[in-house]
Amino acid sequence: MEINKFCEQAHQAAIKKGFWRDGKPISECLLLIITEICEAVEADRNEDEQNLHEELADVFIRLGDLVGAMNIDIETEIKKKMVFNELRPQKHGKKY
Repeated sequence: MEINKFCEQAHQAAIKKGFWRDGKPISECLLLIITEICEAVEADRNEDEQNLHEELADVFIRLGDLVGAMNIDIETEIKKKMVFNELRPQKHGKKY
């Protein structure tokens, strides 16, 4: 599946299930993505590989939902960023 199509489908599913309303702030969406990442960390801490996989899928779904809502051509943005990153120094000049 193409990434842009996935994002559109994730957003439409979120609308259908009532997760969207007029004026929903981007910050709320970003915090929900962080929440899914935290749940993935907890699954890893508990050595629950199946739940880890599910939570990582949730991260992508929430991110796709946001990208779809913002109507971003994320495939183009990823390609541009990867080209930019190729030109950056090792570890981008940072310790880690």
